[in-house]
Amino acid sequence: MNTPIFDFVSSYAKSGKTRLHMPGHKGIGALGCEEYDITEIVGADSLYEASGIIKESEANASLLFGCDTYYSTEGSSQCIRAMLHLAMLHAKSNGKRQLVLAGRNAHKAFLSAAALIGFDIEWLYGNGAYLSCEITVSEIEEKIAIYSPAAVYLTSPDYLGKCADIAAISAVCKKLGVMLLVDNAHGAYLKFLAKSRHPIDLGADICCDSAHKTLPVLTGGAYLHTKEGFSAAEVKNALALFGSTSPSYLILQSLDLCNKYIADGFAKKLDDFVKKVALLKKSLVKCGYTLIDEEPLKITIAAKEYGYFGYEIAEYLEKCGLVCEFFDRDYTVLMLTKEIGNTAHIEKTLKSLPKKAKICAPPPKAVACERAIPIREAAFLPSETVLTKDSLGRVLAVATVGCPPAVPIVICGERINEEAIECFKYYGVDTCTVVK
Repeated sequence: MNTPIFDFVSSYAKSGKTRLHMPGHKGIGALGCEEYDITEIVGADSLYEASGIIKESEANASLLFGCDTYYSTEGSSQCIRAMLHLAMLHAKSNGKRQLVLAGRNAHKAFLSAAALIGFDIEWLYGNGAYLSCEITVSEIEEKIAIYSPAAVYLTSPDYLGKCADIAAISAVCKKLGVMLLVDNAHGAYLKFLAKSRHPIDLGADICCDSAHKTLPVLTGGAYLHTKEGFSAAEVKNALALFGSTSPSYLILQSLDLCNKYIADGFAKKLDDFVKKVALLKKSLVKCGYTLIDEEPLKITIAAKEYGYFGYEIAEYLEKCGLVCEFFDRDYTVLMLTKEIGNTAHIEKTLKSLPKKAKICAPPPKAVACERAIPIREAAFLPSETVLTKDSLGRVLAVATVGCPPAVPIVICGERINEEAIECFKYYGVDTCTVVK
């Protein structure tokens, strides 16, 4: 598979031409990558008006993913906003209500999309857990019958690696004429398993992947995937609406090179590594660990079952040279890719941590607060920062939760109640931004 973006930039870097254009470093600098960092000069194409090397590279990605695939250099956050915009355009064209049924464990980019686009939300709470709400097919079918939404929006895999039954949910959505949108930020590699578990292959209408999370792509590289029904112009316009006019050519080159990486036997190498990780997980379970074992390349440890808080296991791992993806009081999350190679160090380190008595302290459920004002209104009103212990009765303005996990405890426009304050306290959130 060819690499048109990388080839063009490499050729330009070697040309010796004087750069009388942006960026200001002129291809020279201490980082060592500046010569490959360019802007939209003649021949370099333009991301949102692609007709040359970027269009060709995106066609390569589309071939690999088996759908229409478009690049983002601003992560899945840009793609989330774009796909919701596309869904709302589709709803308007079909006379549908601007309403989305969404899993309560949505990334905060979903809230910014709601604020910018102005659609309504009905939340799906599933089992009520904060990070993994595990929504059932029957709940979705029931809520569609009640609310007649334009779309259903799910996060799968979620931050802990749990995966929704996308195939069954898709079948229900198709039967009832509702679009299915999936935030697959953590699952780009799922396409290339021995049996694809990618949302598009399971029936989703639109989904996003953060290529940089599970493939060898620079941070910010992502894909927006669509099925038939959306023209390239529509999708590009939607991405441009929420994207910078200065996309990173370093990130574009990494997306371009990733096509070749995938085409050159990645599926076989991935299958071999998935089997290796499965053996690692089996060994850890035998040692006494309790794992959430749904996503093949994510190891999520239920820390309290092993006698520790999640942050304690993370601290131990770091002392041994292993830096985890995420931790809180309940979980320690490790994200693996085949680039890690040998998993022996991970296994040896975790096995060297002695098991202790189980900590019996369940985490709080997802908080359901009274909706005081719409998300859009809350996001654009004057605000102030207060201590969470003093926030009772105040209306949240901005979901200032950090990433990871970037899942808001309270939604913009909701009135903070006592349960929310307890949840803030549990997760160590000391301040929040509320409407003045």
